[in-house]
Formats: sequence, structure tokens, C-alpha cells
Amino acid sequence: MNFTYVNSTNIAGVTVIDNNLVIKFNSGGIYEYVNAAGEYSNILNAGSKGKYFYYYIKPYYVCNKLM
Repeated sequence: MNFTYVNSTNIAGVTVIDNNLVIKFNSGGIYEYVNAAGEYSNILNAGSKGKYFYYYIKPYYVCNKLM
């Protein structure tokens, strides 16, 4: 996977596969958020990637653990 790496204490990188947003966390886990591809530019532009994730992605999208 080709991640766009970000400066965050929680998130290492993000990418899009099909219509899903894939997030690699600094803890090593990789999770896919179903139908969340539209959030890609929002999370990249957020002042705090972790806060954006916890407020706008995690509560609203189905998640699958990939690794």
C-alpha cells in the first residue's frame, strides 16, 4: 500500500483503496474504513489528524482490521 505519511502522534499514514480510507496507526495497526474515501483530503488537511479521526471518522464508518 502506498501511504501518504503524516505528522501525527497517533496516525502514521493514510491511503485510499477503492472507496475505502485506510489508516496506518503509529501502533502498527492498519484499518480500513468502509466508504470513507471522501475523508482522505479532510484528514490530510486537518490541524490534528488524530482529533479529526476520532471526531469525524471513527464514530461514523464501519471498520475492518487489515493488519
